[in-house]
Amino acid sequence: MGANLGAGRANLLAAWQRLGVTPGVTPGRLSRPWRSEPVGVATAAWFTNAAGELLVELGPEELLAILLRIEAELGRDRVSQGEDRPIDLDLLLHGEMILDLPHCRVPHPALARRRFVLEPLRELAPELVEPRSGSTISRLAELAAGSGQKLAPLSWQQEDILCTP
Repeated sequence: MGANLGAGRANLLAAWQRLGVTPGVTPGRLSRPWRSEPVGVATAAWFTNAAGELLVELGPEELLAILLRIEAELGRDRVSQGEDRPIDLDLLLHGEMILDLPHCRVPHPALARRRFVLEPLRELAPELVEPRSGSTISRLAELAAGSGQKLAPLSWQQEDILCTP
């Protein structure tokens, strides 16, 4: 999960709460939030990111549809790619599944390159194996640490910092 518009932590928690009342979805553990510089988007606004564990009775396509619906409910406009967003919900993994459909790819194709995703995910499941590479999340996070991307852990208890500059 990520956000760089409005109150980042509040946006992430609002999405997490909506997932908690979604049939077929049971939220598990949630990482602490992380503050990260933007990567691959045309913005100067830093992101607040977190990773969450979901226990699901749904396939990846159904789950992705729910994530997209929650994004829209929270004000995400997916017409403009690569811009600021109040919420971004990505499906990173779905068990050990590998799925390559035009609209749904699992594991997320950029997972191994995104330190801002790997560090929160490492908090939850350091020994989890990414099925495409066969590497653990810890190992992928170590490799991504050399990317130079700036990020720092936060806490859920801190006063929320507005993401928008």
